[in-house]
Amino acid sequence: MTVSGPAIAQPNQLTALLKEADGQNPSLKITQEQIEMASSQIEQVTSLQDPIISISLLNYPTDSFKTDQTPMTGNEIRLAQMFPFPGKLETKGRIAEKKSLWFASAYQDARLQIRRQVKDTWYRLLFQRQAIKLTIRNLKIFEDFIKLTETRYEVGKGLQQNVLTAHLQRSRQLDQLLVLQQQEEATLAELNSLVGRDTDRSLEIDSQLKSVSQKFNLNELQEQVVQKRPLFKAYAALIDQYKAQRKLAHLDYRPDFTVWAGYRWRDNALVDDGTDFVSAGVSFNLPVRRKQRAAAVTEADSALQLVFRKLNNFRNQVNLEIHQSLTSLEQTGKLVELYQGGIIPQANQTFQATLSAYQVDKVDFLDLLNSLMTLYRYEIDYIKALSDQQRSMARLEAAAGLEADQLPEPSTRSKG
Repeated sequence: MTVSGPAIAQPNQLTALLKEADGQNPSLKITQEQIEMASSQIEQVTSLQDPIISISLLNYPTDSFKTDQTPMTGNEIRLAQMFPFPGKLETKGRIAEKKSLWFASAYQDARLQIRRQVKDTWYRLLFQRQAIKLTIRNLKIFEDFIKLTETRYEVGKGLQQNVLTAHLQRSRQLDQLLVLQQQEEATLAELNSLVGRDTDRSLEIDSQLKSVSQKFNLNELQEQVVQKRPLFKAYAALIDQYKAQRKLAHLDYRPDFTVWAGYRWRDNALVDDGTDFVSAGVSFNLPVRRKQRAAAVTEADSALQLVFRKLNNFRNQVNLEIHQSLTSLEQTGKLVELYQGGIIPQANQTFQATLSAYQVDKVDFLDLLNSLMTLYRYEIDYIKALSDQQRSMARLEAAAGLEADQLPEPSTRSKG
């Protein structure tokens, strides 16, 4: 499947909104904080625990508490350091590193999806603004129709029914205008929210909907998406994370050990002159709870299988979304061409001819009314097709990761 057509540059106003959303969107800020949290864990999990120092008063006689009565009495200071089994700290660091990479890649993918949402909302807003303009134009035409029918009725050339019908159609157009204005207000609030603005902020738009499409091949898009969509990189990091988690679960069968050294002071008045003692040793934990460790291995294996299944499901969803978006882009492109090259010009000619014929009493008022409303509906359908075409393009860009290389450098916050 290939879609082609004229390409135009992205409107400057939309470009500014996309940049603003990239820096101010609330959900992106949340993801940035998650990256900071995950990155901070790497240093924590790869560092040794603090050494332990202990001070002991040893073997004091309970009847006198003197230091020179027995050679066993003394004061001791001991320093101990626990060392995990070789490979554990490195593996924990790898787990934290891959977790951080997951959040970083997911953040990049989220930026693409926010761009899609901003574009989708923007093109809906453009449609509603242009539809409002068309409806207001139609209302002005109905004002002229009302005057025309009233004048013809007063001179006996028209029917009162035509006057009433003109008023009724004008009321219907007013109702349509109110609906469009309500939709436009809701869409603008949504757009403001996406770019991190107050929802009631106004926005003057200097852009018009235009036809735009490019050439795409379905098979190429689906083959390249693994390299282009950041979330595939995120899943790869998640797979590595759980592989490391499984390795750590196996390493947990191995004991950690604690090395210690001590120095004991004794009283010089003792019969052996109170010679001081030094001592050192090593201790191990005993990993005897095998069921607990076996459960940890099983958990890591299950988590790894779950990630593979999620990745496969995500790949299927992406391929489907690419296919659907490309199909929609193709169909809306054909509609745009049909309206541009045939339907709109023909409907406009029909209306102008019917208006001229009505003025010389060759057609009745209902024919004139029908030709006007037909032109109006086709014009609304045309700008709706333009909007849908742009929205399909935005969905395709996000699904296939087409703009992944065009993302601006993410803003970094200062660390206090």
